[in-house]
Amino acid sequence: MKVLLTAINAKYIHSSLAIRYIYKNCQDLSCDIEMLEVSINNHLIDIANQIFDARPDILGISCYIWNIELVKQLLPLVHRLLPNCKIICGGPEVSYATKEFMQDFPMVDFVVRGEGEKAFHDLLQALLDDKNNEEIKIAGIAKRNSDDTIDENIAVTVSDLDEIIFPYNDNDIENLKDKIIYYESSRGCPYSCKYCLSCATKGVRYRSLDKVFAELSYFIKHNVRQVKFVDRTFNADKKHYLPILEFIAKQDCRTNFHFEIVAHHIDDEIKAVLKKMPKGRVQFEIGIQSTNLKTLGQISRANPWEEMTNNIKSIMAYGNIHLHVDLIIGLPYEDITSFAKSFNDVYLLQADMLQVGFLKLLKGAAMNDLIQEHDYVYMPQAPYQVISNKYMDYATMRKLQIFVDVLELYYNAGRFKYTIINLIKQYNQDAYTFFADFAQYWQAKKLHLAPHAPKNLYVF
Repeated sequence: MKVLLTAINAKYIHSSLAIRYIYKNCQDLSCDIEMLEVSINNHLIDIANQIFDARPDILGISCYIWNIELVKQLLPLVHRLLPNCKIICGGPEVSYATKEFMQDFPMVDFVVRGEGEKAFHDLLQALLDDKNNEEIKIAGIAKRNSDDTIDENIAVTVSDLDEIIFPYNDNDIENLKDKIIYYESSRGCPYSCKYCLSCATKGVRYRSLDKVFAELSYFIKHNVRQVKFVDRTFNADKKHYLPILEFIAKQDCRTNFHFEIVAHHIDDEIKAVLKKMPKGRVQFEIGIQSTNLKTLGQISRANPWEEMTNNIKSIMAYGNIHLHVDLIIGLPYEDITSFAKSFNDVYLLQADMLQVGFLKLLKGAAMNDLIQEHDYVYMPQAPYQVISNKYMDYATMRKLQIFVDVLELYYNAGRFKYTIINLIKQYNQDAYTFFADFAQYWQAKKLHLAPHAPKNLYVF
C-alpha cells in the first residue's frame, strides 16, 4: 500500500512540519510512505499531476488557512484522476466544522481532528488491516460510513510530547537547510486570546530539555539557515525557555532562531543572557495587537504597557536581536482614532519590523462568539479576513490596506529607516498621520498598481 502525504505551503521557502511529523511517526508500519511538498504558487493541474504520478492508495492532505481554498479545488480533481484512492484530510481548517466539510466534499473518507501523530498512525494501521469504515473507531478520526453518514468524533491532543519522534532526517535536512525549518518545544498556550486558535486548548505541554538540546544541535550540525519555533508563547515558563536561550547563546553557528514571545516575561536574568547573545543568533516576534485597554479586555489579552515597553527598548538597545512587533486591525472597540493611537504608541518603540495585519475570524477561535455583538462582516472564504465591523466600515478598511502596503515597502523593508524618521520630523505630524497621508497620495496616484522596484520606491 502506498501513502502520499501532501503539503501545500504558502511560499517556496517554507517547509511543512505537519507532514514530517506524520511521516516519521508512521515508520513502523508496513507500507510505502512518501511526502510531496508544493506551494500555493503551483498551478492546480501541476499539483494534481504530481499526485497522480505517485499513484497513491491513500492520500493525506494538510489543510491550513493559506491553502484550504486550493485544497477545495484539488479534492474533486484528484478524485476524478484517482477514483479508488482514499483521501484523508487533517489540520486546523478541517478540525472544526468537520461534518460540514465532509458533506461538501464527499470524496473525503476521513478527517484527522486535532493533533494527528497518533490518530493518523492508528488510522493507517486499521486501513492496512483492511478494516472497513464501520469497524474503525479511533479518537480524533472523523469518518464516512458506507451509508454516507458521518461520525465526527472529538479532536485530540498528544499528552506527552516526548512520545513524538523528531521529524527530520539527514537526507531531508540537506534539502531544507536554506529554507525555513519549523520546530516546536511546546504545544498549547497559557493565554486565551480570543482571536487565536490556542484558546481552543487548555494548558501547555513541553518537550524535555535534553531532547530539545539534542535536536537544536542537529540543526546546528547541519548548518541550517533558520529554525522557526512554532511554540505559541515560547517564554511562558522560565524553567523551560531560559536554558534554551543559554544553550543557543553558547553555540558557534550561522543558524538563526525565531521565537514568538510576550514582552512582560523578561526579567533581569533573561536580559543578561540576551545582552550577550551573538548578533543575529535569535529574533523575537512580540504580539502587541492594540494599546486600547477596552479592546484588550474584550479579547482576553493582558498588555502591561510600561513593563513591555521597557523590555522592548532594552532589547533594541542591545543591537544584537532582530525584533518584530505586531498590531491587528479590526479588533473590538478599535476605531480609526484608537488604531492611530495604537500605531503611534508602537511605532515609537522603533522595532526592526512593525507588522500590521487584519483580524481573521479563524475557525474554532472564540472571536466567532463576538460576531453579532460587534457587527463583524468578513470574507466567507479563507483567510476569513474582517472587512468591516461596528467601528470601521469597509472604506476605512480599504484605506488601511493601502496604509499597510506603504508601511511594508517603506518601513519594514528596511531601506528607508532613517529617511522616514527624518521625513516624519519635517512633516511635523505623528507617524500614523504621515503614513496615512502617504497612503492617500499613493492611492490617488495609483501607485499601488505600479511596479515596486527599489528604484521606483525612491522616486515615489
